[in-house]
Amino acid sequence: MALEITDANFEEVVLKSDKPVLVDFWAAWCGPCRMVGPVIEEISNDYSEKAVVGKVDIDSNQEYAAKYGVRNIPTVLVFHNGEVVARQVGVAPKETYTEAIDNLL
Repeated sequence: MALEITDANFEEVVLKSDKPVLVDFWAAWCGPCRMVGPVIEEISNDYSEKAVVGKVDIDSNQEYAAKYGVRNIPTVLVFHNGEVVARQVGVAPKETYTEAIDNLL
């Protein structure tokens, strides 16, 4: 199950993680986000030991979406050592997301 990441826990969960972190910026009203959601959940299960996988609801948590220039959703960012190392805007195949994580493992 993908973690629920909020403005309150973003720094602890994402920026201070010693593992790669995949973050899906999404909103409930966004059709393409609903397409990406199950893929993110699958990745969360597949990588549960190797990476942190979470979701940020941008309607409730706007601070980090703004900080990282998320203007269109879904946007998936991959972080390593607190830095953005990959960005995918829009719907993409699962391999696009897993490749970004695999490159860091």
